[in-house]
Amino acid sequence: MKKTQQRASAPHFGEQPTQLQDNPAAVDPAPVDGRSARWDAHREERRRDLINVARRAIHRLGPDASMEDIAATAGTSKSVFYRYFGDKSGLRHAVGSVVIRQMQQTIAAARQAATDPREGVTAMVAAYLQMAQTSPNVYSFATLPGDGETRQSGELSSFFDSVTVMITEPLRHLLVDPASPLLSYWPTAAIGLVRSAGELWLQAPCDASKPDSNAMAEQISAWLFDGVGHDVPPVSPHSVTAAEG
Repeated sequence: MKKTQQRASAPHFGEQPTQLQDNPAAVDPAPVDGRSARWDAHREERRRDLINVARRAIHRLGPDASMEDIAATAGTSKSVFYRYFGDKSGLRHAVGSVVIRQMQQTIAAARQAATDPREGVTAMVAAYLQMAQTSPNVYSFATLPGDGETRQSGELSSFFDSVTVMITEPLRHLLVDPASPLLSYWPTAAIGLVRSAGELWLQAPCDASKPDSNAMAEQISAWLFDGVGHDVPPVSPHSVTAAEG
C-alpha cells in the first residue's frame, strides 16, 4: 500500500496567553460621542483574548475545568468570563467555533493537495487527528455536549457535515451513477468511523503500540476503502505526547 508522505504539523489548538487587565470602568462604558464602533471593536478584541487564554487554561487544566479555575489561570476574574460568554456553555460554544473553523481550514487544505479520492480522505483524516492531538483537552472541551445538547448537536456536528461534503464530491467519478442517492451514504458512514476511531485513538495510552497520526490515518483509510481485513504495516515503536500549548 502506498505510503502517504509525512504531512506538515497541524496548527495548535492552544494560543499564546494574553495579559489581561481588568478595569471595570473600561469594560462597560456607555457609547458616547459617536464612539460605539470603536467600542464594539474593543469588545470583540477583548473577547478573542479571553478565548485564547481560556484555551491555554483548558489545555493545562483539562476539559472539566471550572469557570473559576479557567479565570484564575487566565489571570482575571470569572465575572469577566460570565460577562462575555454568559456561562460555561457559552464559553464552550465560543471556543468550539474557533477550534472547528481552524480544523475546517486545515482539512480543506489537505484535501486540495491530494491527487485522488483515497489520498484526499487519508490526508483529511490525518489533518483531523493531528489537530485534535495538539491538545486533546481543548478538543474534548470544544466537542463535549453541554446541558440540553446531544452528541449530534453544536459546532462539531456542523463541522462533520462540512467534511462529509468535502469527501462526497471527489467520490462521484467512482460510482457508476454519479447522481445516485447512495452517494451520500458512504461519506456519512465514513465520518462516523473516522470520528469514533479518532476519539478512541486520542484516549488510548501513549505507548509503543499506539500508531502516530499518519499511520492511524492510513489504517482508517484502509478500513474505509479495503475493508476490515486490511491492516497497514505496523509502525515503529514510539511515544506520543500532546504538544504543550
